Amino acid sequence: MIGIIGGSGLYNVEGLKKAKDIIVKTPFGMPSDKIKTGEIDGVKVAFVARHGRDHRFLPTEVPYKANIYALKSLGAKIILAFSAVGSLREKLAPKDFVFPNDLVDQTKSREYTFFGNGVVGHAVFADPFCNCLGDFMYKRAKALKIKAHRGGTLVAMEGPAFSTKAESNANRKMGYDLIGMTASPEAKLAREAGVSYVPISMVTDYDCWRPGDHVTPEKVMKTMETNVKTAKKLILDIIPKIGKVKTCGLCNKSMKNSVMASHKKTSQATLKKLKVILH
Repeated sequence: MIGIIGGSGLYNVEGLKKAKDIIVKTPFGMPSDKIKTGEIDGVKVAFVARHGRDHRFLPTEVPYKANIYALKSLGAKIILAFSAVGSLREKLAPKDFVFPNDLVDQTKSREYTFFGNGVVGHAVFADPFCNCLGDFMYKRAKALKIKAHRGGTLVAMEGPAFSTKAESNANRKMGYDLIGMTASPEAKLAREAGVSYVPISMVTDYDCWRPGDHVTPEKVMKTMETNVKTAKKLILDIIPKIGKVKTCGLCNKSMKNSVMASHKKTSQATLKKLKVILH
């Protein structure tokens, strides 16, 4: 099972056979929307629109825990996370696809973990994304003649307002390459769930660091129309192949021995909530 999280503009997956919408209830609430399941060339796929199919959730309001839990409960071992991002580098132009390898979290008001209430866990997060699958996705994008880049640091901001000029320039001086609003806590929760998480950052704008070139919703959505078509082409290409990619397995095994509680005094209700996550 391959899980796909669609960002702004990407509200469905085309080419799915045996497609159906299912409602998945989780101990952490309802996902952003119904989960669309189906197959592409015999490979099972589960898709959720991050902001809802009618785009009703702000980045801070997205039910990240429910989304990750739902995909994991359906059997997803890989999550492909598509999102619109701003570029902090001249070479990363609008309509380019970037497969970053690092993350800086500047969000402030979100729930970042499945743990708590008697269960203490510390995820290994030095490499926040699956580098094995990131390399593979980049190579497939290049084979499809998509203008793509590999590597770089994605900084996650709270939003929903876009950056100030001072913030944009400060992020550039820190060496960050991309800015978005949803990679955290999504990547952290995927790691806790033992799922390989691969961000596909679709550049829509140059943030506001370039003189006279400010990001606006109109610019973002216009560029997203092209980016979504490219994303759908990439999905149809990689789904039949990605499950065969040999990976190091670190993402799936990183939580081994990371849960520190003895569970002797932990409530059965709490343990039941985490059953899917811890297995």
